[in-house]
Amino acid sequence: MYLKKVDGPRAVTLPVGSSMTRADLPEPNTGRWVASSKAAVVRAVEAGLIKRDDALEMYEISDEEFGGWQSLVVRHGESALKATGIQRYRQS
Repeated sequence: MYLKKVDGPRAVTLPVGSSMTRADLPEPNTGRWVASSKAAVVRAVEAGLIKRDDALEMYEISDEEFGGWQSLVVRHGESALKATGIQRYRQS
């Protein structure tokens, strides 16, 4: 089995005690972002699995978009990343 050389760790332990690997990340050519995919990228960056700049480049997202995902998770939890969740938070 051949393992591709990558910068950084191959797996990290999340604050909740579970582990996350690069295989848990969405595909780089993700066209439709669902809440679970956004949350996985945010968790990976915060846990140090991938660097923020690498995530922005890999997924072709802007710094502002990623920052929005991150702030929603911090303030309201991962469920805030759902499209219906955003509508609820904008109204309040």
